[in-house]
Amino acid sequence: MDTTTILNDASARMQKAIDHLEEELLNVRAGKASPNVLNGVMVDYFGSQVPVSGAASVTVPDARTILIQPWDTKMLRVIEKAILDSNIGLTPSNNGENIRLTIPPLTEERRKGLVKQVRTEAETARISLRNARRDAVEAFKKAQKEGMPEDESKEGENKVQKLLDKFSKLLDEAVAKKEKDIMTV
Repeated sequence: MDTTTILNDASARMQKAIDHLEEELLNVRAGKASPNVLNGVMVDYFGSQVPVSGAASVTVPDARTILIQPWDTKMLRVIEKAILDSNIGLTPSNNGENIRLTIPPLTEERRKGLVKQVRTEAETARISLRNARRDAVEAFKKAQKEGMPEDESKEGENKVQKLLDKFSKLLDEAVAKKEKDIMTV
């Protein structure tokens, strides 16, 4: 293996960890209405399991409301039941044409719990970043045993550390932004 291959692999793995973290953070409800709250909710739509957005139009008319308008009114009850069964902590309100989800304001205790959840997700991502670095460093050591010059191997290890620093900074920025979002009343 050459230096570029090892660094590209480490960089790709670190980017995946950051992308996964950002995806997970979207699912953490910050007290504002977001269609992402429904990401894990699946409904039976004519025999196949699809996300709510695959069976209805999901919009956010204001900061505290999610409006779900099924393309087929027969789906109202199915979507309503799926939301209730999903344990997302929201109670649907069905008026016969659409479903409204009202996002309750977060209590201080709930905000702190969400921040703790965000930090747990961040720690998981940090572990993935460190694992990518460790694997890259091991790859450099193995390559050195197979004939790579020692100075090239050490330079590669330094570059991997710089990659880790760069991605750690991105992780910290994403977490700080989400925590600020959650703690803003």
